[in-house]
Formats: sequence, structure tokens, C-alpha cells
Amino acid sequence: MTEIGIVIVSHSKWIAQGLVDLISEVAKDVLLTYVGGTEDGGIGTSFEQVQTIVEANEAEKILAFFDLGSARMNLELVADFSDKDIIINNVPIVEGAYTTAALLQAGADLATIQEQLKELEIKK
Repeated sequence: MTEIGIVIVSHSKWIAQGLVDLISEVAKDVLLTYVGGTEDGGIGTSFEQVQTIVEANEAEKILAFFDLGSARMNLELVADFSDKDIIINNVPIVEGAYTTAALLQAGADLATIQEQLKELEIKK
């Protein structure tokens, strides 16, 4: 198990679940929590749900991935209130989370992971 965890926040439960299914094929030992959609099954995100999955992740250092703007906003708000070290990555959610999980599973350190993610960074 690793001291670094992954958090995934999507507006869609299907996107989040599909990504977790994909990651589970290559990274069974990675600390991973996620949320997709609203509590009633709709499209969206909420501060409360994001806070819940961040706190549920056993790692103290979190690499967070999001799909759209309000998901990022909620991650930023949660980071302001959490004692965890949360690094929000501005990369494509699927490629970024999958790459991170595979590298963590292989035992890569944070610097190596961040170097790989830098190549995926969205510059907008």
C-alpha cells in the first residue's frame, strides 16, 4: 500500500465508476476514493460529497483528478478545510488518474508521478 492516495471527482456517476473499473485492472493496492454525480443520481458535484471521499481516503497526501470546473472548485474548497495535502491536477481525468494509479502501483515516488503528469497538463 502507498502513502499517496487518489481522489476522482466527476459530474457523472458513470464516468467515475468507469474510470475506477479501469484503474482497478492495473492498481489494486492504490488508495482510491471517488464520487460521480449528485446524491440523487443527477449530473453535478457537491462540496459535501467531495469532502466525504477526501476524508474517507486513508492517505495523507492526495492526488486529485476532476472532469469539469465545479468539480475542481469543490476540490479547492475541500483542500482549504482539510488537513490532508491535496494536489489538484489539471490533466485529462482518465489519462491522469490512470497514469498515476499505474505508477503508484509500480512504486513510483511523487516526483516521478508529477513529472509524468506535467506532460499531460491542460494549459487553458
